[in-house]
Amino acid sequence: MNRIAKRTFCALALAFVLFLGLMFFLLEYAVKADEWVVFPNSPHVYRGANLDCGKVTDRAGVLLMDSTGGRTYSEDATLRKATLHLLGDRYGYISASVLAGFSDEIVGFDHLNGLYSSTGTGGTATLTISAEAQTAALEALKGFKGTVAVYNYETGEILCCVTSPTYDPDNEPDIAGDTTGAYEGVYVNRFIQTTYTPGSIFKVATTAAALSEIPGFADKTFTCNGSLSVAGSSVTCPKSHGQQSLAEALAVSCNCAFAQIALELGEDNVTDYVERFSLTQPCKLDGISTARGTFDLTGADDAALAWSCIGQYTDLINPCRYLQFMGQIAGGGIAAEPYLVRSVSSGPLSGYSAKTSMTGRVMSTSVAKELQELMRYCVVNTYGDYNFPDIEICGKSGTAQVGDHQEPNATFCGFAMDEDYPLAFVVFLEDAGSGSAMCVPILSKVLPVCMDALDNAD
Repeated sequence: MNRIAKRTFCALALAFVLFLGLMFFLLEYAVKADEWVVFPNSPHVYRGANLDCGKVTDRAGVLLMDSTGGRTYSEDATLRKATLHLLGDRYGYISASVLAGFSDEIVGFDHLNGLYSSTGTGGTATLTISAEAQTAALEALKGFKGTVAVYNYETGEILCCVTSPTYDPDNEPDIAGDTTGAYEGVYVNRFIQTTYTPGSIFKVATTAAALSEIPGFADKTFTCNGSLSVAGSSVTCPKSHGQQSLAEALAVSCNCAFAQIALELGEDNVTDYVERFSLTQPCKLDGISTARGTFDLTGADDAALAWSCIGQYTDLINPCRYLQFMGQIAGGGIAAEPYLVRSVSSGPLSGYSAKTSMTGRVMSTSVAKELQELMRYCVVNTYGDYNFPDIEICGKSGTAQVGDHQEPNATFCGFAMDEDYPLAFVVFLEDAGSGSAMCVPILSKVLPVCMDALDNAD
């Protein structure tokens, strides 16, 4: 009898251990099954570093890529080039990092049905971009390196984010053998992965800080004699601007005026407001982090402080982050966080649908309104309202010095104050020259296409 009892106990103990093991496996399966299925380089999911299943369309359903039977891109060569840095290439040299965050939804995995649950070929990811806006932006860039981006600051949807240089994935050039420099940095998504010296578009941030911190700042006047001596160095303007209001100083981008503003603000205040505005912090874009910016006044003298507030010195900003900052000004101090993936449809128990997420407040409504008026003044009196018919645009240009024997980077940022077209935008062009001369014509071609995309929204 004792022998039978011992055997029974051992059998029950073994069954209990097996039960615990089964429970542990089921728990692991519930929590980590999607990771097991879409692990990096899984032959069921990836070809190289990029997903090899499912389809990708633009916001209107235009097919951008079909990987259900081998990776096939759009029939339009310009569109293929304009979306390469979002979709990735065939070999993983350019990664589709945004899509990778939705890999389990795109492959159609769910815990009940497993992989490729409904069709056996994966799901369809719908992006927020407009195919027409992408091609319009790439054509408007005319071969310049840089990025053009537009987003809806009320919903967060990115309608356009083109990066250049690029190439046709169906007609890949000899990049390794190129000696012209045309493909330098081609594997980098300049909207997400890079930072730029901002130049005078950073004066918008300096103005925002001063409006928040200095009593009566909006009514101040400034005198520019063409140069200003600061800590033994000269801050210069192309010409003497004379006596000017704040609006006039911003519109003509007066370095001397903004050097005076920087000195009145002081290093601690400037640094504090850069942090409040999160200008150097990465953005989270569909689960991935953008590049981190730089604003470092460690050991800096007053001359360095002045140049930092003008958008030079060590200043570096990420285009996506500054795009969101423009949205926050337009939105009265808050804005929707940008995103690129609108939805993923796949199996009956899998899929995804984006939801708008708002940023925290970075400035008061009154400060945002004053900035809107100042940037509107810039467009009306400097850049030309005629460049943007049928829409009220607020903007600021920049011409960023990047080193000896190089043309300046051209930059432009701003937004529309229109309830039907709540659009914010940034343009960064490398070695291009004047911000207003080079960037405004690009925006005048891209913004109307983005407006059409909103008019035709579902």
